[in-house]
Amino acid sequence: MASHSEDALRLYVDSQFCSPYAMSAFVALQEKKLPFELITLDLAAKKNHEKDFTEKSLTQRVPTLLHGDFSLSESSAITEYVDEVFEGPALYPKDAKQRARARQVQAWLRSDLMAIRVERNTQVIFYGKKFAPLSEAALAAAQNLFFVVETLLPVGQENLFGEWSIADTDMALMLHRLVQHHEAVPARLVEYAHHQWQRASVQQWLQQGRPVL
Repeated sequence: MASHSEDALRLYVDSQFCSPYAMSAFVALQEKKLPFELITLDLAAKKNHEKDFTEKSLTQRVPTLLHGDFSLSESSAITEYVDEVFEGPALYPKDAKQRARARQVQAWLRSDLMAIRVERNTQVIFYGKKFAPLSEAALAAAQNLFFVVETLLPVGQENLFGEWSIADTDMALMLHRLVQHHEAVPARLVEYAHHQWQRASVQQWLQQGRPVL
């Protein structure tokens, strides 16, 4: 773990390790092979609204990354910052158009598909929770999700943009909300989601100790 030097990295995440956005930031740091301190906050107890944290996080949300005396919240901002500032494996495609597309995917996953995010929250993935059948709105959102992935994912390829990018982790997590609840998902997309789940950085997040709900 990093010491609290002027260049130390600290990542604040939720204490249940359920936030898909915290996972994205965590995976980014792991992929860059950067030492960092992982700090958990109990969101149910509103610890993110206490003064100690609000002085660090502009939006009072997790994930929040501290790099020395600089703090940054919002996961895609964090992953872009980490990719630009630190050496190591790229988190985004090298080609400008594909890099823009990867960022588009991240923005879309964070702003759309609300019915899936509500009806299949990430407790499905991290706690094996079961919910009622999907609503018509969620089924329509699922078809939209499948269309986007099938359009972007070349046949026979394992990643959306050739080499792995952080957008693959984010996309796979959205798919796993359905896959792990045993919804009807096209086989090619199930294979893609399972492949992305095998990355060492993802497995490290999956293996975090989670409190009982």
